[in-house]
Amino acid sequence: MRESLEGSVGRRSREEEHESRSGSDNMDGASGDDQDAADKPPRKKRYHRHTPQQIQELEALFKECPHPDEKQRLELSKRLCLETRQVKFWFQNRRTQMKTQLERHENSLLRQENDKLRAENMSIRDAMRNPICTNCGGPAIIGDISLEEQHLRIENARLKDELDRVCALAGKFLGRPISTLATSIAPPLPNSSLELGVGSNGFGALSTVATTLPLGPDFGGGMSNALVPPSRPTTAVTGLDRSVERPMFLELALAAMNELVKMAQTDEPLWIRSLEGGREILNQDEYLRTFTPCIGMKSNGFVTEASRESGMVIINSLALVETLMDSNRWSEMFPCMIARTSTTDVISGGVGGTRNGALQLMHAELQVLSPLVPVREVNFLRFCKQHAEGVWAVVDVSVDTIRETSGAPSFVNCRRLPSGCVVQDMPNGYSKVTWVEHAEYEESQVHQLYHPLLRSGMAFGAQRWVATLQRQCECLAILMSSSVPTRDHTGITASGRRSMLKLAQRMTDNFCAGVCASTVHKWNKLNVGNVDEDVRVMTRKSVDDPGEPPGIVLSAATSVWLPVSPQRLFDFLRDERLRSEWDILSNGGPMQEMAHIAKGQDHGNCVSLLRASAMNANQSSMLILQETCIDAAGSLVVYAPVDIPAMHVVMNGGDSAYVALLPSGFAIVPDGPGSRGPTSNGQVNWNGSGGGGAERVGGSLLTVAFQILVNSLPTAKLTVESVETVNNLISCTVQKIKAALQCES
Repeated sequence: MRESLEGSVGRRSREEEHESRSGSDNMDGASGDDQDAADKPPRKKRYHRHTPQQIQELEALFKECPHPDEKQRLELSKRLCLETRQVKFWFQNRRTQMKTQLERHENSLLRQENDKLRAENMSIRDAMRNPICTNCGGPAIIGDISLEEQHLRIENARLKDELDRVCALAGKFLGRPISTLATSIAPPLPNSSLELGVGSNGFGALSTVATTLPLGPDFGGGMSNALVPPSRPTTAVTGLDRSVERPMFLELALAAMNELVKMAQTDEPLWIRSLEGGREILNQDEYLRTFTPCIGMKSNGFVTEASRESGMVIINSLALVETLMDSNRWSEMFPCMIARTSTTDVISGGVGGTRNGALQLMHAELQVLSPLVPVREVNFLRFCKQHAEGVWAVVDVSVDTIRETSGAPSFVNCRRLPSGCVVQDMPNGYSKVTWVEHAEYEESQVHQLYHPLLRSGMAFGAQRWVATLQRQCECLAILMSSSVPTRDHTGITASGRRSMLKLAQRMTDNFCAGVCASTVHKWNKLNVGNVDEDVRVMTRKSVDDPGEPPGIVLSAATSVWLPVSPQRLFDFLRDERLRSEWDILSNGGPMQEMAHIAKGQDHGNCVSLLRASAMNANQSSMLILQETCIDAAGSLVVYAPVDIPAMHVVMNGGDSAYVALLPSGFAIVPDGPGSRGPTSNGQVNWNGSGGGGAERVGGSLLTVAFQILVNSLPTAKLTVESVETVNNLISCTVQKIKAALQCES
């Protein structure tokens, strides 16, 4: 039956081939469905052979369009000096010929598959006739194979499929194929945490294979470099989680890296320059046309922010990549932006002793220094890849959608779409950094004053990351240079400078932790009757911390809008000669600068020691440690009263960890494009007019925060009077600043 079927198919193919004559012979008369000569006497068919040039033109159009419309046929017939009917019939015959060739090819494949199945069938029959015992090698009796062995064989087949899938993923990850079992099994290496999707839920037999899968081009050679040192921080993840999540993580990391590089390199129409300030704005329609969402669709109530920024940074690409891939160094580089971070799992540590191919799971708390903007908690993958000599890219992407599919409950107020930086070495020791930030967040939790800033991407966006990186790297370059800047007081020794800077860094970190209520300290929020609506008051107990006075610490913070430029506000607050206009600690008189350490080319980036003059013999003079910093994204003034004997020790190079201090200070950011401050009803005025229709100017968002020891006994109860005192201190300070800058109304 099969042979007769094949015979009929073959005869039909030969007849159709004879009709079409390879597409070059064509009837002059009618053919196919269009034949209209049924009522005429039969006549001999006339064949017309097309010229090679005509065939070449016809074939070229056939490749582009096998079904040309009437207009295309008419145009072609004029160009080739043929009748439209000839062109029409040539295309009909060519399509028939193509169909015949495809059928012939399919028949050939089916015949090969049939032969293969027949051969397998014969070999299985032979094996069943003569079974062999696997233990002794002698003849076996059917039925001796145990149920357990059958299950093991089935499991073995499943594991082979899993290994092939993992090898294919790893090959895609590296950009080169990875061979499977036959060539990749090497002696098992101890202490390896590199398990590409292979865990302990029935995957135990593959643990040795998993540890020998490198993620890099030095496959076969220094494989130990591809393995993660045991000292790297990892968290215990169940075998089920590993086997399910890690292949997903690899695919997500590759898709995110691809998106980041395109976002960094593509200009219009993906990025459009705004008329106000020349910022780059992401064209959402073009973005959705270009990219497939790699972490699912946007949640209800979430809004999108996107920004891109480029800049030259005094650091080489390798050093920057190492900083970004180490959670501790990353948070030290961006101290005011990252409240807390940790590496929760290392999937790959990179290869060849480098970070190329490094992939890790991280957690971070990102902050804007204001109690009116909630801290953003994100769980994300960080993937690092070297694209060329001196060109690296590091991408972050949220993993909450994967966690949800794995059954882990999670509530997120922010999702990071592919974000990160592309770093390119420059010949002068600098790097060109192109940073892309793209996120979705729940806007309802953010105070209206900060809506314009966040929507523009200036709060958590690329400009802030690049500006902070430039300022921090400039500071590191100055500290590492042997020459002391001319503005510095040369009376302080090199070790004294280091101790003072370390103390100032601790002071600023504690200030940021108090403003944003991150999990660095265990704060308890208070709701007390007489506290202003936008003032957040928190309390915590300070016990056994040599860097803080023991007792109950009260933190109060608020943010206000001022119709003053950020630069003018910063210059006013950092000037020790004008300090008495707002600081009640200054005893009403001017302050003197006792020591000065520059942290950048801008005079505003420095650490200084100020002394308040005693107004009368009964008052003792007091020292204030102050750190100020400013960049394109905002500025900071942080200060704390310090003990005079303790500071003498620090300035001589002593340990600064035992200097007790509680910081206070100010954070200043621009109010965002389109914002003109609040109107009389508290709503943000977007269009520049509010109240009585008066035109308003753009200004600053000022955050004021104090940390005060209200009782030296950690066990004491907090009183309402203490809270009201701190609240009054904040409102009084804000009023004094407004009066001094003549913007009370």
